[in-house]
Amino acid sequence: MAEVRTSPERRGILEIRDVSKAFGDGDALRRVNLHVHDGEIVSLLGPSGCGKSTLLRIVAGLDAEYTGSVVLDGQEIKGPTRDVGVVFQEPRLFPWLTVRQNIGFGLKKPDPERVETLARAVGLEGYLQSLPRQLSGGMAQRCAIARALVTEPRVLLLDEPFSALDAFTRMRLQEVTLNVWRKVGATLIMVTHDVDEALYLSDRIAIMSERPGTIKSVVTIDLPRPRERASAAVHRLKVEILERLHFGEPAPKPAGAP
Repeated sequence: MAEVRTSPERRGILEIRDVSKAFGDGDALRRVNLHVHDGEIVSLLGPSGCGKSTLLRIVAGLDAEYTGSVVLDGQEIKGPTRDVGVVFQEPRLFPWLTVRQNIGFGLKKPDPERVETLARAVGLEGYLQSLPRQLSGGMAQRCAIARALVTEPRVLLLDEPFSALDAFTRMRLQEVTLNVWRKVGATLIMVTHDVDEALYLSDRIAIMSERPGTIKSVVTIDLPRPRERASAAVHRLKVEILERLHFGEPAPKPAGAP
């Protein structure tokens, strides 16, 4: 039976409140507000340079030079925390450590069972003794996802995690992400430039404006999973999102149009 994910009232987990960020050449972010629900997948879409990755670094506690606040379960994030995991565009694995050691790196004490469980979840159970140089790009990114999840974070941030991969590997990694999300129950926030990817993975898509970036629109993807990538419903949502990216809101329909 297909899993059905709608958008009922769910307990809030993460609040981004009036976040602004300035660099020497001007504002990168201006009054960003977003409320993310527990167990939700939210994608951030927007033009290059609009501050998507900057916002993710702020949520991760890696950038403290901003105004506003980021609140997780009622507590303001002031710096890196085990409650927030991050997967970057590049896997950033330690080349001298095995897959097993890379996955378990963030643990305070060894937990072979948890490492092996996560390796199975991402399809790397047969590669625990391999070094990163022995892995394909997709396998290395699977290892990075498992490593980010080993501390059991409440929120997992993904910064264009599949953009360097070929289309086939990218689609496989999207499926891996959904399978892991179902098993671990983390809240996911993902930066992507790919509208199709956002539609396939997300419960909601937050659309950001040109720099200085702000969230100008949020689209709910109220479709059952697994989703048909080429369905008419997905196509209609894609048209709407592209309109919002270019115009801010969908273009008005002519009088009498369906």
